[in-house]
Amino acid sequence: MTPAARLRRELGLLPLAAIVFLNVSGGPYGIEDTIPAFGPGLTLILLALVPLLWSLPVSLAMSELASAMPDEGGYVTWTTRAFGPFWGFQVGWWSWIDSFVDVAVYPALFVEYMKFWHPAMAVGERWLLAILFIAVLTTLNLLGVRPTGSAAVVLSLGALAPIALLVLVGAPQMTVAPWRPLLAEEQSLTTGLGLGLAVVMWNYSGWDTPSTILGETRAPEHAFRRALLISVPLIAASYVLPIAVALASGAADWRTWGTGALPDVAARVGGAWLGHAVATGAVVSSAGLFMALLLTNSRIPYVLARDGMLPRAFGRVHPRYGTPWVAVLASAAIYTACAAFSFKELIVLNVWLYSVTLLIELAAFLALRARAPELPRPWRVPGGWPGALAVTIPPSLFALAAMATAGWANTGAGLLAVLSGPVAWRLGRRFSSMTAARSGSVASE
Repeated sequence: MTPAARLRRELGLLPLAAIVFLNVSGGPYGIEDTIPAFGPGLTLILLALVPLLWSLPVSLAMSELASAMPDEGGYVTWTTRAFGPFWGFQVGWWSWIDSFVDVAVYPALFVEYMKFWHPAMAVGERWLLAILFIAVLTTLNLLGVRPTGSAAVVLSLGALAPIALLVLVGAPQMTVAPWRPLLAEEQSLTTGLGLGLAVVMWNYSGWDTPSTILGETRAPEHAFRRALLISVPLIAASYVLPIAVALASGAADWRTWGTGALPDVAARVGGAWLGHAVATGAVVSSAGLFMALLLTNSRIPYVLARDGMLPRAFGRVHPRYGTPWVAVLASAAIYTACAAFSFKELIVLNVWLYSVTLLIELAAFLALRARAPELPRPWRVPGGWPGALAVTIPPSLFALAAMATAGWANTGAGLLAVLSGPVAWRLGRRFSSMTAARSGSVASE
C-alpha cells in the first residue's frame, strides 16, 4: 500500500522571513496614491505609528500562539483550539474570501508597472500578461515549498534593492519638510484619518497569514517569532524612508502622485536609470506578493478539508512535491477570475473583513491564556496578563476603528461576507459527511 503523501518541513528562517515580508508588504509600491488622498503629513504619521500600535502587538500575540501550537493552519488551528471547529472554520473561510480581493490586486499591479516601459499596452496584451504572470507563479507554488521559499528570498531582495538606492540617492537632495502640508486639500482630519487609517492598516496587515505554513517550517515554534521580528522594522523602514526622501526632495508635486507613480518620481530624483530600477523593483515585488500570498492562502482550504470541514479533494497532497495541489489550483483559478475586476475601491472592505478575523484571533489568544495555562509555550509575551492585554487592546481598537469608519456600503458588504461563513460551514459539513458515507459504503462492498 502506498503511504499517503504529506507536506514537507523545508522552510528555514530566512525564506520564512521573506514570505512574511511579501505577505505583509513587498515594499512601498502601490501606496503612492495615499499621498494626494490624505496629505503628506498624515500619511507619514500613519506609516510611522501603525507598526508600533498595530503590527508589533499583533506579531507578538501571534508569536506566542505559534510557539504553543506550531501546526499547519496557524490561526485556524488556534481558533479551533480556543472556541471549537465552527469558529475555526469561520476565520479560515473569511480569510480565504478576503484573499479573493487582496491577492487579485497583484496581477493588475504587475501590469500597471509594466506600462512604465510600454505605456500603449492594449487591453488584450494586459490580460494575456496577467494570465502568464499567474500561471508562472502558480507553477512555482506547485513545485514545492522549498523552491517557493528560495524564490521569496530572491524576489524580496529584488524589491528592496531599488528602494535602498532611492533613499541613498535622494537623501542628499532633501530640501523641504516631507510632512508639509499635513492634510490634502478639502480633506478634514476626521475623514482623512478614518479612510487613511484603513488604507495604511491594509498595507501593514497579514502578520498572522504566514502561520498557515507552520507545518512546512523547520523549528516553527522559534522561527515564526524571529521572522516576524525581522520583518516589522524592515517593512516600516521600507515605507517611511523612501516616501519621506522622495517628498523631501521636492522632485515631483505630491498632488500628482498615483498608483504606479514611484518609478516616475524616482526618475525625477536620480535620473532615468533610477526610474528603471524602481520600476523593476515594483514588477518583482508584485510577483513576490502574488507568489507568497498564493502559498499561504491556499493552505486554508487544505486545512479545512483535512479537518473534514470542506470537501476532501482540497486536502490532496502531491506525492512528488508535497504540496496541496488542488487547493493551490483552486485558489489560483479564483484569483484569475477576480483579477478581471478592479478592487482598488474595496480596500476598506478588505480591512473590515480582516479586522473581524483578527478580533477573533486575538480573543483566542486571551482565551487560551485563561483556559489552557498548562499549554507548553516555549516563548510567551512577557509581563503576564498586563503584557497579554498590551498586545491585544491597541490592535483591537485599531480594528474596531477601521470597521466603524468603513461606511454603510462596506459594512453591509462585510456583513454579507461574514454571513456566508455559517452557510459554507453547513454545506461543507454536509458534503463531507455524504462523501464519507459513500466511501464507507463502497469499502463495505
